[in-house]
Amino acid sequence: MVSKIISRGLLVVAAGCGLQSTALAGGLERGGYNIDLLFDPSQFAVESSATFVMPQRKVKNVTDINPANGNLNAIPGYSDSADDSESYWSPRIGAKAAIGDAADCMFDYSQPYGAHTKPGARWAGASDNVETKVNSDNYALTCSYRFDVGPGQLRVIGGANYLEMDGFKERLLVPPEAIGFAATGIGRLDLETDGWGWRAGLAYEIPEYAFRASLMYYSEVKLKDITGTVDLTQVPAIVSPLGGLILPVEGSASMPDALELKVQSGIAPGWLAFGSVKWTDWSQLQRIAFYNSGVEITSLDLGYQDGWTVTGGIGHKFNDQWSGAVSVTWDRGTSQEFGTQTDSWLFGAGVAYSPNQNVEIRLGGVIGILTGGESNPTTIDGVGVGDEATYEFDNDLVAALSTSLKIKF
Repeated sequence: MVSKIISRGLLVVAAGCGLQSTALAGGLERGGYNIDLLFDPSQFAVESSATFVMPQRKVKNVTDINPANGNLNAIPGYSDSADDSESYWSPRIGAKAAIGDAADCMFDYSQPYGAHTKPGARWAGASDNVETKVNSDNYALTCSYRFDVGPGQLRVIGGANYLEMDGFKERLLVPPEAIGFAATGIGRLDLETDGWGWRAGLAYEIPEYAFRASLMYYSEVKLKDITGTVDLTQVPAIVSPLGGLILPVEGSASMPDALELKVQSGIAPGWLAFGSVKWTDWSQLQRIAFYNSGVEITSLDLGYQDGWTVTGGIGHKFNDQWSGAVSVTWDRGTSQEFGTQTDSWLFGAGVAYSPNQNVEIRLGGVIGILTGGESNPTTIDGVGVGDEATYEFDNDLVAALSTSLKIKF
């Protein structure tokens, strides 16, 4: 048992390693949800952070398996390989205030979900995807009330969040060579939606030993009215009866609920161990159909399985100003028969610098492996998906850099 209080800076850098790892999780997750600022013991604290993620996923041996829209492998200029990932930022900003002696509230803005792939229109799988992008903006208010229980304090946590999402997907419906280059042959789906969610949990803290255990549940966010358009103006009517039209569409889906357990504790003077386990119900996102006047026009085919993310690490206080931590994270891939989201292994390191008691600066980085696999056709609810192209991919690298600044008083 440790008899000294572990420095606050040590707790902060430990949380930082977990933040970087979350930004690399499966499904549509980027920054995810994070309430660590709520536990800051200061009367008032403001924190901003940003993580830049650089996945290097590449696909190879791509085969166009749908002859109905032309065999792209047989047309000169279409590659059998492509870069299937784009780098992205994951920002977050939050403010926390103490209310009396036992209550705290935190407001934060983040971008918990997102995706961006851009293999382009000149690969053999262009009929499956030319470019897909998903954006999100989340606004959350989370409060807690704590009271003495045994040697520590029990904290009851609750709150609500409002989520906005938008995005698009483009894919090649007919090769431009087949229509004399009069049009690109690309169809585009644009969408936007929003919804409300809530969160609740418990935490137990023993500050003397830098011990904290928290269990948080984040509800699903029901996106009942997903509205948008299907733009077929680049597809001639001679190819498709809907060619040349812009059709309004609508659909429905829910962003998944999640359960996360976090534990951290001092293990020796100046040393801290931390870990977390998170489950996310990504399996509820399978096939999202979009309709015009009750007729299905297109769909987003995801076919996810539930996500599991497990993190463990060690932190150390070097002196009153500097702390550091290292971590390892395993994330179970959410792709099943098709897609590129396989298991990943991530190794993180970070440092925290506190020039005085009111300022904390954190820097960190992650290097990891995206495991290899292949994508093949499958069936979701009796409907064939992933049947435009097959491809393979090897183990690939992913890297991330993060920074944050906290001001408190």
